[in-house]
Amino acid sequence: MNFRNRKKVQVHVETSALSDIMFFLMLFFLIASTLANPNVIKLLLPQAKAGQTVSKQQFSLTVSKDLNYYINQDKNPLTFNQLEPKLNALVSSNSDITFVLKIDKTVQVQNLVDVLALGSKLKIKMILATQAPK
Repeated sequence: MNFRNRKKVQVHVETSALSDIMFFLMLFFLIASTLANPNVIKLLLPQAKAGQTVSKQQFSLTVSKDLNYYINQDKNPLTFNQLEPKLNALVSSNSDITFVLKIDKTVQVQNLVDVLALGSKLKIKMILATQAPK
């Protein structure tokens, strides 16, 4: 056998189309992920070891670190004095609702107690939101 005169077959795989497809997929997922939650108020939630899920009609009550109160991701901040009439109006229209409290972990405990006392006064069920352990 003569191996020197034998023609070598070179294999070549075109990957330029594959890189274009990967780029467009990456671009699509980046854009889709930014549009998923456009109305988010950034908070650092405290962590808990056990969790609980809520299946009833629920509203969120968010307290930012500068003590602005937001109901259901509303862009208009409320003060603590404006909070009671707003909650009272929501409770009068819906009898069996639950509020999920999303309070920044830098907020003082007294402010949390004030919100919980307001909920107790209006007979509102409240649950404190926490981060899942990593």
